[in-house]
Parts: sequence; structure tokens; C-alpha cells
Amino acid sequence: MKPANIRDVARRADVSVASVSRVLNGAGPVTAATREKVLQAVEALQYVPHSGARSLSTSKTQTIGVILPDLYGEFFSELIRGMDVAARALGYHLIVSSSHDDAEEASAAIRSMRGRVDGLIVLSPHLDAANLASSLAGRLPVLLMNGGAGEADRPSIVVDNHGGAVRAVEHLLETGRRRIVHISGPAGNLESEARLAGYLQAMAKAGLPTMVLDGAFTQASGQAAGLKISEMALRPDAVFAANDIMAVGAMLALQDAGLRVPEDVALVGFDDVPIADMVRPGLTTLGINIAETGRGALERLVRIINSADDGPADVSCETVRPQLVVRASTAAASLARSTHQPGARAVHPVSALEGENPQ
Repeated sequence: MKPANIRDVARRADVSVASVSRVLNGAGPVTAATREKVLQAVEALQYVPHSGARSLSTSKTQTIGVILPDLYGEFFSELIRGMDVAARALGYHLIVSSSHDDAEEASAAIRSMRGRVDGLIVLSPHLDAANLASSLAGRLPVLLMNGGAGEADRPSIVVDNHGGAVRAVEHLLETGRRRIVHISGPAGNLESEARLAGYLQAMAKAGLPTMVLDGAFTQASGQAAGLKISEMALRPDAVFAANDIMAVGAMLALQDAGLRVPEDVALVGFDDVPIADMVRPGLTTLGINIAETGRGALERLVRIINSADDGPADVSCETVRPQLVVRASTAAASLARSTHQPGARAVHPVSALEGENPQ
């Protein structure tokens, strides 16, 4: 059977083609009765709007472009999952590309999407890439995410990385830990730098020495840092890793070395990716509800697209406040001591960490 077209829907609903178009595109006034008749006709005929024709008539593609620094890992998977849920609910499709943290590749991705999408969501931890996205996109609506700081005169969503890091250290202090090491993210990454700054501030406020081990937001870099920690003569009693994947890597290295989490070393991560609740012990972390953040970002961009020529522009910076999610990896030090088993390597009180960096 030949697929139904918009004229078939109009005849069945006994309305004009223009009325059907207004109902399907959500553009222009229609009565509730007309809307109901059109929707019933669409269902009865199993009518599927032709996206190409709709694009020509509305100058919209019903497609959103998403540019990420990477496509690998649970964080980006969760983010896209949330965006996809919102896109489907709003009748949009997604085109996803990666910049691989490279300005030239970001430029190529943005240029390839112009004319194919109604708006762009650009997640970049680098200011230069964020500026590049806005300049290359032209009049295309762009929502910036996770740049680490609010972008003036541009709609953006940022995570309070500094505040989250402070809360992570405060939590470890509350559990009785005092020798807290930080596994940082890559240099030049705004999120990494903000989390490092939060760690340094919280430790300085507590009057405690600091120690920072370089990481790269990867499990391998977390494992390398965990191995270093396990070999220290004056071992830290807690680790705050700049993301969950590094924290998991550190946990594996510590356990392989015969150390127990949290009895010997407590661990806190950042992001609350799904694996944080699957490892044992469960990982305490700073959660930002990644999928919900992605959903909110897409819904906001669609609102910006639909109101582009109506009213004041949305140029606000929305801040996502991380929430502490406490799991077994940070049991109180007193509890850890009471459950310490004979033969386990004990933590001895010291005045400073090996290799400390006084701040």
C-alpha cells in the first residue's frame, strides 16, 4: 500500500493541508478540535512526516549536532543517553562527532554540521575550543557545556568543579583522614584545573600538606598513581581522584598491592558514572547526574532554537552543583581501624606526605 501523505491526512481529518502542517510542526494557532482530528487521522493512516519536505518548508532539519572531546567512556555515554531521550521526546535526531581535543578537528566537525543541524551542543574543557565553536557556527544556536567557567554573552552549562572538589576533601576530613593525595586530570583542562584548585584550597584551610600525582582522566593513569601510592613508605590514608575512572584504576592498583579500601586507603572520585556503584567497595563520588544534565542541555537548546526570533536571547550560564554520593570506599577511619585484620599493612601517623608539595 502506498504510504499516506499530508493531503491524505487533510482529507481524512476534513481540514486544510495548512492546518495539518501547523499541527505537525507546532507552528501557528489551531483549535483543540482541529488538533485532535489531525492526530487521529495521522494515527489511522500511520502517516510519517517526510523530514526533507518539512525541512524545506520550515527551514529546520529537526536535528541537533553534538560535539564532544571524546566518544569513549561512561561519562560521554551517559551524557548522550540523556540527550537522546530528550531528542526523541521532542522529535529531534542527533548527529554526534568528536573533536579529539584538537582545534582543527573541532573546526572540521562544526563546518560539517552547518546546514545539517538546527543547533549545536559543544562540550569542551578548553576555552579556545569554546571560542572557536561560537565563531565558526555563525548564526547557528550554540550551547556550550563544561567549559569550566561561564561564557559571557553565550548560553552555557558548567559544573561547579571547584566546589565539588572542596566537598570531596571535606568529606574525607570528616571521616578522620588527614593525609590526602590528589590524582589530577590532564594539564590545560579547565575542569581538571578547577578540581585541583578546590583540593588545594580545602587542604590549605585544614592546615594540611598537599600532594598531587599527575593523571589523564584514564583508568591506566589512575592505576599508575595507585601503584606509586602503594609503594610510599609514608603512605596517604586517602585519595581524591579528579574523576571516577582514575579512582577505579587507583582502587585496582591498591588492591593488587594488598591494600584494602577503605581500611588502608579511602577513595573519592568525581562524576558518579555507572561503574562507581558497581565496583567493590562502592565508590564515593561527587555526582552530577550526567544523563539528566544531557537531557536538560538538549531541551534548553531546543528552546533557544524555537525562540531565536522571539524575545530576548538566552545567554545565561547555568551551574550544575555536584552532590556528594557516599558509598563504602570512605568508611570512617575509626570503623576502618576497628575492622583492620591481622597481617594487613597499617597506616602510621606522620606529619607530612612523602613528596609533598607545600602550598
